[in-house]
Amino acid sequence: MIHFDPVPEPPDFDSQARQPGKTWLAANPPPKRPKNYWKFFKGALADGFHNLCAYSAMYEPVGTVDHFVSCYEDRSKAYDWENYRYCAGWINSSKGNTLADKMLDPFVVETGWFEINLPSLQLRVADTIPLKVRERAEFVLKRLHLRDDERVLRQREAWYALYQEEKLTLAGLEKMAPLIAAAVRARQPGSQ
Repeated sequence: MIHFDPVPEPPDFDSQARQPGKTWLAANPPPKRPKNYWKFFKGALADGFHNLCAYSAMYEPVGTVDHFVSCYEDRSKAYDWENYRYCAGWINSSKGNTLADKMLDPFVVETGWFEINLPSLQLRVADTIPLKVRERAEFVLKRLHLRDDERVLRQREAWYALYQEEKLTLAGLEKMAPLIAAAVRARQPGSQ
């Protein structure tokens, strides 16, 4: 995971998602899943996250809208723009209805809290992470399968191979997989 800044709300989000969503919520009590009015704004969310999954921190061309506070936990946040994170569909499914206080929000994660080990490409919690969030960070790695699941390792391997084969510059790697780029930079002479 890396730090992401909150994404500015699109101008028409309120009229095309929030207001129709509130009307839908009032007419449809639980357990019905809220109507997907946010789908029309997935592109704006992806742009705000630079097409990077909020959790794997890698390029994600067909991601989903993650409700950081799940609809299960608090339906009233279903149409709150500030509650959305862009992420890979399988990671969003892995998160499921996990309570928000168990998760680490990509908006509060700081640079250097997570690092990729080379050459294994496994993600780990860095020693620099504050003790107060270490347990949640370890939970997120396990729950979202970010440490060393085959799905995420194969992606990392592909990005790293493109860089090693000189088909992708370090600047390009930074855009597509910033944690791998940071690991590469850390191994360069004079980086310590």
